[in-house]
Amino acid sequence: MTQHYYTQNPEVEHDLRQVIFEVLGLRLNCTTDAGVFSRDGLDMGTRILLEALPELHGRILDLGCGWGPVGTALGKRYPGAQIVLTDVNSRATELAARNLAANGVTNAAVVQGDGFAAVEGGFDAIVLNPPIRAGKAVIYALFAEAANHLRADGALYIVIRKQQGAESAQKYLSSIYADVERIAREKGYWVLRCARPEEQHEAQ
Repeated sequence: MTQHYYTQNPEVEHDLRQVIFEVLGLRLNCTTDAGVFSRDGLDMGTRILLEALPELHGRILDLGCGWGPVGTALGKRYPGAQIVLTDVNSRATELAARNLAANGVTNAAVVQGDGFAAVEGGFDAIVLNPPIRAGKAVIYALFAEAANHLRADGALYIVIRKQQGAESAQKYLSSIYADVERIAREKGYWVLRCARPEEQHEAQ
């Protein structure tokens, strides 16, 4: 059976490596491994997503966190925020916890689960680089479920390449959220901000 980065328990042999990168004015030193997304370092889409984000506050969810670059960077940049990182991949969540500790991020917690399965409560921001290879049905379900986990003034932030369906994704998101805005476009990637779910039951 083929092993994907969205596999719950990757069986591929471990190959730990250190990656050092700069983003948001921070220098981060992280550990990656085989069987996780972008094991060679910070991928371009995630970098573009991070750099497009406005100033964030409150409770922030790093959805599909992988080895944790988003949650680690945001936790270090916004020490007053509360960060939750989640991923279906057990190897990824172990690395994320390790990388938070290695970079001195103490305002974050990691939980393992499929999508929102292990996540409780509402968020002021949900940040997602969707697992495109998992297929449209999977990622569109994440887009829709995020609406139920946003606080009243919260927003979902997504990065997606135009050639991988950014335009159709924006159209679908507009059927769920009253306010969908493209806040960045760079090197074929779009960053979308989605707020005000059409049928919002406010998350607490």
